[in-house]
Amino acid sequence: MSPRPPARRASERRTARPRLSVAPMMALTDRHFRRLARLLTQRALLYTEMVTDKAVLHGDAERLLARSPAEGAVVLQLGGSDPAELKAAGEVGARFGYVELNLNVGCPSDRVRSGRFGACLMAEPTLVGECLAALAETGLPVSVKHRIGIDDADSYDDMLRFVDAVEAASGGAPVAYTVHARKAWLQGLSPKENRTVPPLRYEDVYRLKRERPWLTVELNGGVPHVAAALEHLRHVDGVMIGRAFYDDPVLMADVDPALGGGARHVTRRQVVEGMAAYAAEETSSGTPLHAIAKHLLNLFKGAPGGRAWRRALTEGSHRPGAGPELLLAALRAVPDEVLDAPLGAAAAGERAAA
Repeated sequence: MSPRPPARRASERRTARPRLSVAPMMALTDRHFRRLARLLTQRALLYTEMVTDKAVLHGDAERLLARSPAEGAVVLQLGGSDPAELKAAGEVGARFGYVELNLNVGCPSDRVRSGRFGACLMAEPTLVGECLAALAETGLPVSVKHRIGIDDADSYDDMLRFVDAVEAASGGAPVAYTVHARKAWLQGLSPKENRTVPPLRYEDVYRLKRERPWLTVELNGGVPHVAAALEHLRHVDGVMIGRAFYDDPVLMADVDPALGGGARHVTRRQVVEGMAAYAAEETSSGTPLHAIAKHLLNLFKGAPGGRAWRRALTEGSHRPGAGPELLLAALRAVPDEVLDAPLGAAAAGERAAA
């Protein structure tokens, strides 16, 4: 017989959690990218790249966790396996204004595994639950991102046992289980290969939601655009998109109309002008332009003038003294009809189910 949650827990899960989110991605979803994302979508839930608890506690927390209120709602993803250290790091995150704490139980890299966090923790669900319970003591909502399984422990039943054990050990702490719909090989595949080689198993994530309907279950992995996410939302509570959004940022403009927020009149010109104003603030305080410009390289992907835009940023943003004027000058390579075309039309006629 499947476990049943206390009535209190089932009602607590029904929070106003965004149904579409931008995945945490190492070396990509930094504060500069999140500023770009927020210019394109007001309604998606954003995540930091993973930060280890030890880095927060013993490193430069200001550099690692600094964020702007303009980023809106952002989840801090933490890596670690010591409940006390995770709680302490979560408390630091709370002071920086993050709205939720997410535990990484999905990253399969050697470096992560040697530190005893990431996907290898799927073999220790009780410890994962204890870590989540400790994070919840910060007063922030907590969630967990994990794989379907690891190595040969990759059946649906293996995943279900993991989730049930985490629920029991955490006291029902997670407000969401975000499942990367692939297994992870802890040896033999690189992190990049682990994102593409193991087959996607969406039906296992759908089944988890059917068999544990009181849990908030979100799907991640291989979702190419918002229209595909809406199809998944027929079966799960939320969908997380990562690489597709980073590789083609304008796809994020489809989120708000898809979630019923109405079409927002946002154009690529407005986005570049917004990022130029942001770059002016950042470069004046010492941030190199290339740290910001690298996230803008694909803003005109597939559009007329896109190659010239990318070349201007690639060649110019590393030069000493490069500033926001480079972004504005690069716009001259792009036709006005591209710059001023409204974004977000692809999903304007579609809506996620309530």
